Amino acid sequence: MSPEAWAALAVVFMLGAMSPGPSLAVILSNTMSGGRRQGIATGLGHGIGFGIYAFLAALGLATALSVHEGAQLALHWGGVAILLWLGLKFIKSSLDGPVSPDGVQESNSSEASGFFQGFMIALFNPKILAWMLALYAPFIEADVSIETLLGMGALGMTIDGTWYVTVATILSSGNGVNRLRSNAHLIDGSMGILMFIFAGLLASGWF
Repeated sequence: MSPEAWAALAVVFMLGAMSPGPSLAVILSNTMSGGRRQGIATGLGHGIGFGIYAFLAALGLATALSVHEGAQLALHWGGVAILLWLGLKFIKSSLDGPVSPDGVQESNSSEASGFFQGFMIALFNPKILAWMLALYAPFIEADVSIETLLGMGALGMTIDGTWYVTVATILSSGNGVNRLRSNAHLIDGSMGILMFIFAGLLASGWF
């Protein structure tokens, strides 16, 4: 892959990590209930889980492209459809307005438990699968090397883990959790618009 493609993939990973969803909810919950150490452990676990997921998703897409010529077209328009669906979900969520810091279950979980929760939510978060199917396709070719696939996994792990560790660190200082929750509807709205923009760019063949 060219340096430009790696940069574009890094942006995709960053946007995916920053978007609200089940993963962020787990980070929030563990940071509020277990403090900074548990929040950071959860972020590290999520980063490692995401890196494994990123590698396996890239390997699966490359295999599909090598097996059937129509896979590229199916992935292309399937990605457009998923992006539009995600955009509608984000916009709908943004219309609910600010949310209060409730619904978080208190626990005395350890750092090891937080790490495991972060790892598992990265592997079983349906939003991550939808995101990868939508935006991974332009970066995957049938003859992609195993080194490139491993590089994609490592890039995803580094960006995702760094983001969630940073989030846990910031949220455990001062009133960060409540501020984030009060602005969640604005974040959702922004992400919805971005999803529509990406759908348009993908449909037009821009990337």
